[in-house]
Amino acid sequence: MALRIALIQMKIAESKEKTLKNAVDLIRIAKKEKYATVVVLPESFNCPYSEKNFQATAEEIPLGPTSQALRKAARDFGVYIVGGSIAEICCGKLYNTCTVWKPDGELLAKHREVHLRDANVLGKLPMNESHVFTQGDSFTTFFVGKTKIGLGVCWDMRFPEFASVYCQMDCDLLIYPTVSDEFTGELHWELLARARAVDNQLFVAFCSPARDTHAELVCHGHSLVVDPWGKVLQKGTEFQEIIVADLVLETLAEARSQIPVLTQKRADLYELVRKK
Repeated sequence: MALRIALIQMKIAESKEKTLKNAVDLIRIAKKEKYATVVVLPESFNCPYSEKNFQATAEEIPLGPTSQALRKAARDFGVYIVGGSIAEICCGKLYNTCTVWKPDGELLAKHREVHLRDANVLGKLPMNESHVFTQGDSFTTFFVGKTKIGLGVCWDMRFPEFASVYCQMDCDLLIYPTVSDEFTGELHWELLARARAVDNQLFVAFCSPARDTHAELVCHGHSLVVDPWGKVLQKGTEFQEIIVADLVLETLAEARSQIPVLTQKRADLYELVRKK
């Protein structure tokens, strides 16, 4: 049994209308031509990643134009859509939020980024998301058939405990829409995806925008899917493209039975406790 997932590594335009049209066109291709069951968009997919853009483009969910475009696309094409992330405004606060849409257009899940990126790499790439966003405070899961999927957004990928709780919750796949800069992308991007997969013996997908060398934050690109053995199943370039991978779900039991580290943990010495 396999689940086909498509990562939309798309160009992000200054015009929200143009970007949403591009996203919908790529979702259509992913479903109608690539036969994907789940289509994933990148972080900040409806505007270039920057503080000023987040403030200017923030929307309510599910009433805003981005939510309505994803709802319609999911229903028109009959596909699950993991809607990357957008700046969500709610009760006067902004959140970096990922939505999930069922093939009938129903809002299935919503994840607000839990760990906010406050970093200054080499003094050249300052970004303090906590100046813009409010932290989310929950784990988010949903099912596609019998496959249980956990969600993170961007900086969430850097916290192994966060992924391990999803493993405790019996997730089969973790999806992270994310933007990584070029410098840390070269060092950490694939390493983090493979580490999250191997540590928890599940599938992991990182979905990035395409690289734009004129953007305020030039991203790494190279969206990828990793299996429970830590093998990179598919990996993109830096350009706009659709990365498709078939997740053979039997691989989960195979990896866990042959290297049974999940059952060998020493609860008498240490444990991970989920508080919410």
